[in-house]
Amino acid sequence: MIRRVSYLIWPVVTGILAALLILRLYPQLIAPPVTTVELHEATAFEQMPVRSGVVSYADAVDKAAPAVVNIYTRKLVRQPVNPLLADPFFRDFFNADRLPQRERIESSLGSGVILNEQGYVITNNHVVNGADAIVVALRDGREAQATVVGLDPETDLALLKIALSDLPSITLAASDELRIGDVVLAIGNPFGVGQTVTMGIISATGRNQLGLSTFEDFIQTDAAINPGNSGGALVDTQGNLVGINTAIFSKSGGSQGIGFAIPSSLAKQVMQDLISHGRVIRGWLGVEIQELTPRLAESFGVGDRPGLIVAGIFRNGPAHRAGLQPGDILLRIEGEPVTTSRATMNRIARFKPGRKITLALLRDGREMSIKVTIGERPPSSRG
Repeated sequence: MIRRVSYLIWPVVTGILAALLILRLYPQLIAPPVTTVELHEATAFEQMPVRSGVVSYADAVDKAAPAVVNIYTRKLVRQPVNPLLADPFFRDFFNADRLPQRERIESSLGSGVILNEQGYVITNNHVVNGADAIVVALRDGREAQATVVGLDPETDLALLKIALSDLPSITLAASDELRIGDVVLAIGNPFGVGQTVTMGIISATGRNQLGLSTFEDFIQTDAAINPGNSGGALVDTQGNLVGINTAIFSKSGGSQGIGFAIPSSLAKQVMQDLISHGRVIRGWLGVEIQELTPRLAESFGVGDRPGLIVAGIFRNGPAHRAGLQPGDILLRIEGEPVTTSRATMNRIARFKPGRKITLALLRDGREMSIKVTIGERPPSSRG
């Protein structure tokens, strides 16, 4: 009897030991499932105290603000005494040019930035375009009549010059190195109340297709920009110029946290051309290009390759002389793939006239390369 019991005990003991071993190795077999959420917490080094951050931008303002000026313009507007004479038919019939006209003065205001001690002031083209008189007022109380050095409507920039001594000037920073989230200050004369400073961050860079100008590469910021700020300075926390405030996006006419500035690198290039040539010199191919939609890409057999359709060619332009044809698919410029039509136009404009570049094309399903000599862009032309 004892021998039979001993035969039963060993299997039971072995089963119990095996069960304990399995539960020790795999406790989840009897425990409820646990969901683990991974969180990355900052270390003590990364959790910097708030008091260690910048608590004042007064030094940046002290450095930049003296070079930011108020610009007042006056324009003489002549109007017929009788509103009917504004119609071309009545003007011709009554010979309205010899009739008395009502005159009035239109005044507007904006801002500008003194770029150097020689008195060059940069502002927006729309601030001074068509003005009969331009007065620049400095923060130290001095005023001076300004002369127009040159205008560039395609970037909405204008260059003025004033004749005063001991002028303050601003330091330019490399706007290409800006990052989204960088703190910036907008300095200008909003609503004519006097010089005002607002603070924000860089919301975006490379904004285009806004319909504000031909060549758009705007810095977007949420620093408050209002009417009168146009032409003023957008500076970094060191007081260096990174942009020229130019426009706001608003349905009410006031700041809504979306403002745009022209990068300082572009403003510098425009200034140098206006001083040297009296106009901005840009490269030109003489083509009209169109975005390649998925349906068009399928019809042309391009597949997923990026490209732009040559929709039109200017007669006797650089592209026409090089042998480009409507319907060609532009793939690469100097070995770099094309992206959007706006970016491609901006890139072509940066080439100096007379330079030879290589275009990679797709024509009738066959890839080919063509050498093109860049021409000078005529006013208000494309490509």
